[in-house]
Amino acid sequence: MPQNLQLAITAFGGPETLKLQHTDIPEPQDGQVLIKVAFAGVNPVDAKTRAGLGWGAEKIKDILPWVPGFDVAGVVVQDSTRFKAGDRVAGRIVEGGGYGQYLCASADVLSRIPDGVSFEAAASLPVAGLTAWQALELAELKAGEKVLILAGAGGVGHFAIQLAKAQGASVYASCSAANIDFVNGLGATALDYAVSPLEAQVNDVDVLIDLVGGDVGEAALKSVAKNGRVVTVPTITADRIIAAAKPLGIDVKGMLVVPKPEQMDTLLTLVQEGKVRVEIAKTYPLEDGVQAHVDIQTGRTRGKLLLEMPE
Repeated sequence: MPQNLQLAITAFGGPETLKLQHTDIPEPQDGQVLIKVAFAGVNPVDAKTRAGLGWGAEKIKDILPWVPGFDVAGVVVQDSTRFKAGDRVAGRIVEGGGYGQYLCASADVLSRIPDGVSFEAAASLPVAGLTAWQALELAELKAGEKVLILAGAGGVGHFAIQLAKAQGASVYASCSAANIDFVNGLGATALDYAVSPLEAQVNDVDVLIDLVGGDVGEAALKSVAKNGRVVTVPTITADRIIAAAKPLGIDVKGMLVVPKPEQMDTLLTLVQEGKVRVEIAKTYPLEDGVQAHVDIQTGRTRGKLLLEMPE
């Protein structure tokens, strides 16, 4: 019987709590598709969950070991009602499980990967691409408005810049000195957060997309116009940002990304047409997943980190 090699969170704590395990290949239930995973995305939420923080950790605390991974791209193993064996698919998997060779996923969260789009690019989109799309949608960004995106060089940030630009917005994005050229190249005005406070570099923005939260997210409120709109993505500090914005007359919404295959289809098409660029910082073999977690925790990675499954 072939086995399913996975990387699991065995206890809450540091990256070293991730351990390889062998399990049986899962059997798809009604409405599910068995996928042989090619690549899985590594996201900040994976590291937070592993550390025991946030809603994700709360959900899994009694069922460890648990396999993370909400972004996957791979091949359908057997025919189902919606997909045929051999179809290339990608999607946002709410239950996790992406850090493994095989996975069962609900057919209605999956998108076909178009010709000419790599598994790597497709695996980069479900969490980061959909988060960027849904954050801009929640902010009701309109053409001609000024938007500030925090952490513009990161996974979500680099997609948010491109999508906001495509909507006709005037885009500003914070980043480190090392990423100035990269962020400018995506169509934003790059702001080096180490040079001076953001409010000294840009103000009266209509929309703030806060991808950092905490002290940084709160300080960025000073750049927002009165009656401006803010979407804060890190759930752990959302209440704090909402509270800090109230006396300033600024509306803040927190959000949680949800699977939307029709949005995912559009993102895949934009990548296929060369209208959205996917930046992949590094790809690690599954057995080096601990290092991927060490790296994502720095908050300094450019674009996306991926895990490649062994054959």
